[in-house]
Amino acid sequence: MLAGLMAAFGCLSFLGCAVKPVQTETQRLDVNLEPIRAVVEDGDWLVIRGVTGPDDFISSVTNMPFSHAAIYDAEKDEVIEADARGVSSSPLPEFLLTAYRIWVVKPIWATEKNRHAAALRARSRIGRPYNFTGLIGLSLPDSYYCTQLVMDAWEPFIDKRGGNPIPLVVSPGRLHHWGRVVYDSFGLEKKL
Repeated sequence: MLAGLMAAFGCLSFLGCAVKPVQTETQRLDVNLEPIRAVVEDGDWLVIRGVTGPDDFISSVTNMPFSHAAIYDAEKDEVIEADARGVSSSPLPEFLLTAYRIWVVKPIWATEKNRHAAALRARSRIGRPYNFTGLIGLSLPDSYYCTQLVMDAWEPFIDKRGGNPIPLVVSPGRLHHWGRVVYDSFGLEKKL
């Protein structure tokens, strides 16, 4: 019974990834695409604080200011994400309208040669289902939750010889451990 309660709590704690945020006028992020476009590249992670109740919940439970993550495809100017609908893509401006806050994070494994390959790997996952059990470390094949998708896109390029190991479940607010924040919409912008 304890295991069942822990599993239910785990699922609920990561629901921010599972629900597509619905924006309200009072929570709208006034997005200026210029500074984001100045730093975002193929394969970068877009880590957001969504605007729904479940986004509030995941931020509270994880004690992190973020609730969702996606990967950028520069060739199509789209964001590839896993949410309750499964893995899908949307135009960058549309994705940003679902956010109260955004980070642009450059994965530590990114090079000029592998950035596009990571974005293509994420794009090849479009249409796959959402991995609800992955939120508690029980992965189903060919299904993804938000941070599982962004980490999977970079999996062929991850140096697994030590350093900073990747846990079974990664919350969106922890992605900076495997990348460098180069933009923060709250004005904590960093230069490359």
